Amino acid sequence: MELYLDTSDVVAVRRLAEIFPLAGVTTNPSIIASGKRPLKVVLPELQQALGGKGRLFAQVMARDAEQMVEEARKLRAIIPDLVVKVPVTAQGLAAIKLLKQQGIPTLGTAVYGAAQGLLAALAGAEYIAPYVNRIDAQGGNGIQTVKELQQLLTLHAPETKVLAASFKTPRQALDCLLTGCESITLPLDVAEQMIATPAVSAAVEKFEQDWLAAFGAPGF
Repeated sequence: MELYLDTSDVVAVRRLAEIFPLAGVTTNPSIIASGKRPLKVVLPELQQALGGKGRLFAQVMARDAEQMVEEARKLRAIIPDLVVKVPVTAQGLAAIKLLKQQGIPTLGTAVYGAAQGLLAALAGAEYIAPYVNRIDAQGGNGIQTVKELQQLLTLHAPETKVLAASFKTPRQALDCLLTGCESITLPLDVAEQMIATPAVSAAVEKFEQDWLAAFGAPGF
């Protein structure tokens, strides 16, 4: 199982990399734009925040397949082992095929249906990113889409992994993992929720109070 953070916040990545067993960091154009810092600056900093380990993901902006390929090359010039995110449009599928031929790993992103994801996998994508919460917001079933996609990949493209994205709650992420999904990427707020449970804090506080009442000082 691979766990990623979906962010461009270098400070947060450095902090959470000490806590979580991170496989890397994913970004997208909106995330990068929100930080108002260019990819050529952010990506090396994210790599350093991960301790030089883990995979980074960045997305092309072009709409045409040939331009997508050109942008992919530019992204890989910043981080040589970067995984290039390509929206699964008609031109995106063509770009994924071309990038596969050139040995450049891709993630098929903006996936809203299992069939769409399967096509990207068959085109050569290494990862497929279904948008769980956005599917729910459009009246679909994000978890069911992940389950169907995972089944399709197991049957027809076993070398490709689901990397589920777009979460609003830890429960959504957990449900994806229970379907057999091999990878997830979490926004910072959802990642924080996973380790900030009020009941746990209350239990630890009670342990400390009881210890101090009995022994008068912390420690053994």
